[in-house]
Amino acid sequence: MTSTISGRTQKITCTINGEAVTMDVDIRESLLDVLRNRLYLTGAKKGCGVGECGACTVLIDGEAYDSCLFLAVWADGKHIRTIEGEAKEGQLSRVQEAFVESGAVQCGYCIPGFVLSVTALKEQNCHCDRESLKKELSGHMCRCTGYQNIIKAAEKVLTEEK
Repeated sequence: MTSTISGRTQKITCTINGEAVTMDVDIRESLLDVLRNRLYLTGAKKGCGVGECGACTVLIDGEAYDSCLFLAVWADGKHIRTIEGEAKEGQLSRVQEAFVESGAVQCGYCIPGFVLSVTALKEQNCHCDRESLKKELSGHMCRCTGYQNIIKAAEKVLTEEK
């Protein structure tokens, strides 16, 4: 961890999608703004800006976070994954495949956040029943799908054997 503060900026070092990144960030800047506006990783979407919609979800050390609420300075020393880091060599992750297979994509605005939250649940070996799964994903909003296919995709991937 290299953390030095100079005026209103701080130098941070973190890993984003497997790549080491060192940069100066404004101490008031959200991780979402850094990802989208400075690193051009636009998969995390700016929805509500107050942590209510889940469109900005990223994984930080394996946990799902709303990046609009997470200050970039807090990312120092962290491992961050965005939706851009999920497909490897053109091959979708198993969670992404399940969303496509289940028709859980519609306009796509909210899907990166859902995919990353389900990825975190899968990596934590969550064996959620349908109601628990709905509760786990309740921090996400979707205006297109009615959630049924999203829940179906999540159930599909979470009940598969590794």
